[in-house]
Amino acid sequence: MERQQLLKEIEDSGIIAVIRLSDVSKLQHIIDAISKGGVRALEITMTTPNAIQTIETLSREIHSDFLLGVGTVLDAETARLAINAGAQFVVSPVLNEKVIQMAHRYDRLVFPGAFSPTEILTAWEHGADAVKVFPATVLGPKFFKDIRGPLPQIKLTPTGGVNLKNAAEFVQAGAICLGVGTSLLDKKMIENADWSSLSKNAAAFIQEVKKGRLI
Repeated sequence: MERQQLLKEIEDSGIIAVIRLSDVSKLQHIIDAISKGGVRALEITMTTPNAIQTIETLSREIHSDFLLGVGTVLDAETARLAINAGAQFVVSPVLNEKVIQMAHRYDRLVFPGAFSPTEILTAWEHGADAVKVFPATVLGPKFFKDIRGPLPQIKLTPTGGVNLKNAAEFVQAGAICLGVGTSLLDKKMIENADWSSLSKNAAAFIQEVKKGRLI
């Protein structure tokens, strides 16, 4: 799938599930559960044990409609390894121009992290497909609305602090999609293998995205 088509798929879904696990044995069950709820993209962070090998295994096993990405990427070599393992998009908490270049060399999406208006614009000028505003916990939805005023051309996505109470507000303020961690991938649900509740949680987030787009 070409880069622009990948971006459209993620925008249409509106949610990227972000996972940090010490035990990856339940990942396939997690993917199945959130897929049933309508979430079609998962970011496996590099803080996950054996992240590259996990991406390689999952990329062979998951349904072709599900998008698998890598997160917490700090350098170009890590991006290259993850892409070769099957990652379709690359997410970073920081702005590293070489990571952007590497992702685009392989025609993969890249969402570098930024915090200030200057960093956001710099990331966009370096070719970011969307800019990850991080940590969004500190800034909130109003920051997105303020940034979109003078910089309406920049695609933004928040990560950090996104939950069911503010998801629609982030979308209404201009976020193209939301990076959601533990508020979606609830630790107790995963520990208890409560896949039905996890599916319902995913569906609730998808509903909030739709709500934000209608407001």
